[in-house]
This record gives sequence, structure tokens and C-alpha cells, in this order.
Amino acid sequence: MTVTSLLAANRGEIACRIFRTCRELGVATVAVHSDADAGALHVSEADAAVRLPGDTPAETYLRGDLVVKAALAAGADAVHPGYGFLSENADFARAVTDAGLVWVGPPPEAVEAMASKTRAKELMRAAGVPLLEPLDPAAVTAADLPVLVKAAAGGGGRGMRVVRELDALPGAIAAARAEAAAAFGDGEVFVEPYVERGRHVEVQILADTHGTVWALGTRDCSLQRRHQKVIEEAPAPGLTEELRGVLHTAAVEAARAVAYVGAGTVEFLLAPDGRPCFLEMNTRLQVEHPVTEAVHGVDLVALQLRVAEGHALEPEPPAPRGHAVEARLYAEDPARGWQPQTGTLHRLAVPGAAQRGTGGPGDSGVRLDTGVRDGDVVSPHYDPMLAKVIAWAPTRAEATRALAHALGRARVHGPVTNRELLVRSLRHPEFTAGHLDTGFYERHLAELTAPEDDGTGQALAALAAALADGAGGRFGIGGWRNVPSQPQRKTYRVGADGTEHEIAYLPTRDGPRAEGFPGVRLLHAEPGRVVLDVDGVRRPFDVAAYPGTDGDTVHVDSPLGAHAFTALPRFPEPTARTEPGSLLAPMPGTVVRVAEGLAVGDAVAEGQPLLWLEAMKMEHLVTAPAPGTLTALHAEPGRQVDVGALLAVLTQEPQDPEETQEPQDPQEQRHAPEPAPPHEPEEKP
Repeated sequence: MTVTSLLAANRGEIACRIFRTCRELGVATVAVHSDADAGALHVSEADAAVRLPGDTPAETYLRGDLVVKAALAAGADAVHPGYGFLSENADFARAVTDAGLVWVGPPPEAVEAMASKTRAKELMRAAGVPLLEPLDPAAVTAADLPVLVKAAAGGGGRGMRVVRELDALPGAIAAARAEAAAAFGDGEVFVEPYVERGRHVEVQILADTHGTVWALGTRDCSLQRRHQKVIEEAPAPGLTEELRGVLHTAAVEAARAVAYVGAGTVEFLLAPDGRPCFLEMNTRLQVEHPVTEAVHGVDLVALQLRVAEGHALEPEPPAPRGHAVEARLYAEDPARGWQPQTGTLHRLAVPGAAQRGTGGPGDSGVRLDTGVRDGDVVSPHYDPMLAKVIAWAPTRAEATRALAHALGRARVHGPVTNRELLVRSLRHPEFTAGHLDTGFYERHLAELTAPEDDGTGQALAALAAALADGAGGRFGIGGWRNVPSQPQRKTYRVGADGTEHEIAYLPTRDGPRAEGFPGVRLLHAEPGRVVLDVDGVRRPFDVAAYPGTDGDTVHVDSPLGAHAFTALPRFPEPTARTEPGSLLAPMPGTVVRVAEGLAVGDAVAEGQPLLWLEAMKMEHLVTAPAPGTLTALHAEPGRQVDVGALLAVLTQEPQDPEETQEPQDPQEQRHAPEPAPPHEPEEKP
């Protein structure tokens, strides 16, 4: 059968990615969308779109019955599931084929076989694929530690606990079961050895209905936060040809063991000694598939369509060439427990990046895959990934350098993102040397999120913002037209840490003279661009201001770095007072549960779990910041809250005056605890 019209049962970046290939192949496209996504990019890029009433995934993108009806109503003859949502749902695959539609994915039986990690391990053991043998929880001893408690269903970190003390195992198993049951509707868990400093390496496979199975090289996905990938690359560096052969053979055997058809990924954990162990098989297209496309010069979505139409693959896959690296740009704050961020994305631009083609040999450069555009609102309903940026080059060093440069020059205006973390990760000595393992961020997060300089770059950016604001046609290269007798003042606050910069400059006939900036001279100024001479070095700054309720947000981009400020009003309005001890929602979301038995009047200890919020498909724990008494509790399961909403009030016990004295030794100062890590779900758009 020839596919003429295809519905993408997904949203965001992957839907746009699928539509791009469909346009190149001459296939008509159909989008589905929630009410929150009515103006989304994937909707406008489709030839037709069907509304799924509601905002949440459960009401919309997870309703397989509504998606099938949408495909039939729009006249589609095929459905591509993308990744996340229903992509690994065997019942949905059957519903699609039962409706007479072409399913661009693996057989439902293969999806079912790999859906349970315990069942998948049994199949892989029978096929001779190396794996980590599960442990009997009742027989685990201290010699077996550390161990990993893992949910049999789902993935991405939910229902997963690392146990390093034997006494903690029963509690970890109970907690993992409860979390897995809530997240996946299946509370089955198992225990296996936990491999310290292992590498996450996977093999892309593609199989047709004629018996051919391709192993399209390896990918390394070891740089992860909360068990979710951040930076991926192909081929996996540092593997011997013998080990690559073992991984390719094991992946092909895994696919044959379940009569696989279509694109899929077989994931392995490499122990420090190089021993490979099967982790799981993802029966869908992976988020990181572009690096494989770049290295092999293929379009995996186009190949998925060909396989679904019944065409045969060539006997051997295209040979690899060069190296590709991908970074996921998330709306999140790595320095604050990876908290997801929401708000208006005013601008997203990666200079020199292309949104067409698959990259790879003959298409060198940087590729941008995204499902958002300037002016979109980043919603709390969905995953915080904004875009994927991919670089291909003949060598790993060149690809890494190109990607870091592209990200560093990108314009990302709006919510806080992990952009700076990505740039610094790509330039970290361990990464550039190819010394990769899943503990990278556990070891280096503090240094990767610490300020890189003494604040000079930030201060210069604030000065540029003030001069751009003051330009307004009053001055330019030729100097000032007005010469007021008093300095002009502007105050900027840095959103991330609350630092304030007060910029004072006196307009003169030779240009503005700024207080506190010796050696700095203005060369050019206009509302969007300022050029300064800093100690004899010419420094350009691009400035963009966006109106906000609490003052303009100003983004300043330059080769010295990217900075975001809030321009404070000269005469600020009185602010509403917040009751002491108030616990406020750190982000918009939904209260999913409150600690069992928690009630007003309870005495709570510092760090005690109080409640859990869900935002962007992640759970975030809210704990007591200090010991005290709970005097108000406004949170209840199911309640949706905005950022800053009052959740509870905690009255602290009065302290002995001697205990409140400022310590003389800085090393004795006590710091607030880090926010509890969120629980990550499977990759979802």
C-alpha cells in the first residue's frame, strides 16, 4: 500500500519532524492537538488538524480512541506514533490497524514482548543476549550492594531507586512499587546489580517484513540527568571494533527474537571493564535518532514509511561516516534541582542551523529540530524540551566544537534553560576526552552551574542594556544630543540569583560616562545593539527587551555570554506582603499527593516531605525548609496551582538568641538544603 496521508499521533518537535519528511515525500499531513496546543507549530505545519478537547495528556494525546477517530475523519490512511504518549502502546497499534489504517511502527506483539523489562530479559536470555541477571530481593546481601530497584513497566526514572544500605531495601521496594503503580498502572518491580560509572550505549535497528535487520551503528547517551538523556552522540566513542560487533549482533538477535519490524533501539549498559549488559528495547523512534541519521546519511522517518508500505531494505545499511552530537535544550534550571520553567518563549534562534534535511555526509553543519516558535508559551502540561540541536562533522572534536559554538551563539529569550550547562558540558575535559559515564552530572553539576567569571561580563551586559534603553534616538556614533546635568540611572535584577546592578551614566558631548566602569567607552548604541570598547577591545552586545507585569525582561547576548535581566521600575509599586513561613509553589502544576496523615497542627522536621507537585510530566517534592508547626495547609490532591500560589504555612519555633548569632568562621555557615530531585518520566514530547 502507498501512504498518501499520514496523521502524527503526537505533538511538538517530533510531529514537526515527521511532517518535514512527509512534505519531502509528497505525503499529506494531519495533526491532532489539545486546546493548549491550538496555536502550536505542529498544528500550523500540517495540512489538516483535529482538536482533541482538553489540555492534559490524559484527556488528549493519550486517548487512542480519539486519535483513531481523528485519522478517519481527516481522511488519513496511516498513523505515525512518534515517541512518548501512545508510541509503545500495543492496544493503540491494534486499534489503528483494526480501523484499516497503516501503522508506522512495530507489530503489537513485539511491543508487548518488550513492554515489561522482566519479560524482555527472559527473551534476551533465551536469545543469548548478555544482560544483568535480576536478584532475589529476599536474598540480597551486603556483598551485592549497591543494587537498583526498577519498575518493570515504563521508564525514564519513575519507579527507580538506587540502594546502598541493606536496611533501606524494603522501603525502596515499597516506594518504587507505589510510584510505578501510580505512573504506569503496574506496580511490578525487580532488583538488579547497580553498575557504578557505567556507560549507556545503544544500537539503532531497522527491520523490514522480508527478514532484513539493520544495525545502524552505536550511540552513546551517558550524559543524563535523573535517568533522562541530555547529550547523545554517534558513533559511541572509544569502543573497540570487537565490542561494536558484539553490540550489533546482540541488537540484531534481540530484534529477531520478537520478529521486529520498523525502527527501534536496543539499549545496553557498559560496565567500566567494557562488559555489555542488555537494559531494554525501545519499540519506537528515539529522541536522539538524528545523530544516527547524520552519520549514516539516512532519513529514518522516510525508511519507517517505506517499511510500513511493505518495501524491502537493502541487504546492508549505509556505511557510517564522520561524527554527530546532539544536545537537548530544556526549559529548566539545572542549578535549582532541574526545575522546569514556564512562560513565553520570546525568541529561539540558532544562527547557521538548518531545519531541513537530515544532516550527515554532504550536509555538514548544524541542524535544529524544534516544535516551538517565537512567541509560544511553554506550558506546564508537557515535557520541557524546546529543541534538539545536532552537529555533524568529519571528526568528534569538530562536531563537538561546532555544537558548543552554535549553542553559545543561540538566542534563547524567555524561560530559564539548560543552554549554558550544555555548552559547558560539551567543553568539559572529561567529555572532550571521551571519558563518558552516567555519573557525569553527579560529579560535575556544581562546577558546571557555578558562575564562570567575577561578574564582569554580567555587569557589562547590564551596562549595555541601560545604554540601549537610553539610546532611543538620542545618541549614536556621533555622540549625545542632550546633556542633562544629573546621571541617568537604571536598575536591573538578575532573575536567577536576585543580584541587582544599578547603572548610572552621565551623558556628555563625547558619549556617556558610566560610573564604576573605568576603561569602558561607548562606540555605538541603538535600541537593539550596543558596541563598547573595553580596555581597548571592541565588544558587541545585542539587546532585546520584552514587556512584563513586573518590569521589562531584557536579554543581552554577546560573545561574553547570554544574560537575562528584569528592568526594575524607578518608582516600584508596593508589593503584597506574604505571611512569614509561607510555602509557595515554585512552578505551576498540579498537587498529586500530600504526605500521609499530614494535618494542621503537626510538628514537622526540617527536610520532611510535605507534598508533591506534578509539572511538565515530572514530580517535584516540597519539603519543610525548617523545623516548626504546620499552621495552614491549602494543598489537596488534584488542585491546580500557579507559580507563587500559597501551599502551606509553617510557623518556626523560636530560637535561642545565641543560636541565631552569625558564625565567625565562614565554613560553619549553614546553607539551605538543595531542592529534592524530581522524578523523571519516560521521554515525552
